[in-house]
Amino acid sequence: MKYFILAGEASGDLHGSNLVKEIKKLDPNAVFTGWGGDLLKNQGVKILKHIRELAFMGFVEVLQNIRTIKKNFKICKKQIADFNPDVVIYVDYPGFNLRMAKWVKNNNYKSLYFISPNVWAWKASRVYKIRDYTDRMYTILPFEKEFYATHGIEVDYFGHPLVDAVTNFEKSSFTEFIQKNNLPDKPIIALMAGSRKQEIKHMLPIMTELSESFQDYQFIITGAPAIDADFYQQFIKNKPVKLISGKTYEILSHSTAGLITSGTATLEAALFNLPQVVCYKGGAVSVAIARLVANVKYISLVNLILDKPAVTELIQKDLNLTVLKEELITILPNGKKHKRIKENYISLYNQLEQPGVYKRIAESMLERVKMNE
Repeated sequence: MKYFILAGEASGDLHGSNLVKEIKKLDPNAVFTGWGGDLLKNQGVKILKHIRELAFMGFVEVLQNIRTIKKNFKICKKQIADFNPDVVIYVDYPGFNLRMAKWVKNNNYKSLYFISPNVWAWKASRVYKIRDYTDRMYTILPFEKEFYATHGIEVDYFGHPLVDAVTNFEKSSFTEFIQKNNLPDKPIIALMAGSRKQEIKHMLPIMTELSESFQDYQFIITGAPAIDADFYQQFIKNKPVKLISGKTYEILSHSTAGLITSGTATLEAALFNLPQVVCYKGGAVSVAIARLVANVKYISLVNLILDKPAVTELIQKDLNLTVLKEELITILPNGKKHKRIKENYISLYNQLEQPGVYKRIAESMLERVKMNE
């Protein structure tokens, strides 16, 4: 069968590539094309537009790039029509994918949506667009199935795919890791400053400045796949910080603590049992608008799933050097929050499904595609 996949961000590239890997096992003759990154490309997907061209974030940033975004819709429609797929698979990226879904439906292509937009956080009315314009939604958070049910919509939840990604990760020894990357023999503090330049510009200067106050640790930035190394150098300069790209899980698995940007990365850190401070700072206008329309108590997946402040969240003006330093001290070994965070992680694990998530989703997707052949 022919599959057109639409992933517009680094996390979508990761999850999409793992899904494609499982689909190929079930459908050896599968042909994939679409939008994504290097991970999808490595799985044999013909990439027509790379994620590095698509990372627009926030209300203001989207408005500034509105012409490019409108052009992308036109390009995508033509690419789908030319390819004529058996199914279109959306992976997250709701700002674009939900708008494409209407056109896809009106042109009689079957479509499946993997990773639900955060409709519970923003416009709940968007659930009806999902109902009307997609053939099935596959959610990855345990509370989402119940949320959709309150709106009379049935969706599938087979677990969070990060459980698979972390479970299948083969960890090296700490000695091997530091030798391979030419690092000193010091405990590591991981810096995950986001996957978009706008996020990195706002947060990384504070994170790297903090490194000078913790000489017994080494600070390592987990470089985002779509961001060139040269971009990071302006924030490192002469600070005791190192950038390592393409090895996020290795860094997390060997770290003692992490300063983590809100979103998927917070759950990744938790699955590696890494105590963390959740950070977020963005453009003032975009964040102000977001606070007006958002319907959530927390910004990290850890706290959202547990429905309590299990890890500290520092947002906007609270994310400053003084407060961040105080919070980092509390999550280091012997810090007052270190043990409690790890206890909360146990409760988190108990709410997630067992490994095999991508396989279960792939099996369900193929069954649905074949239903009306």
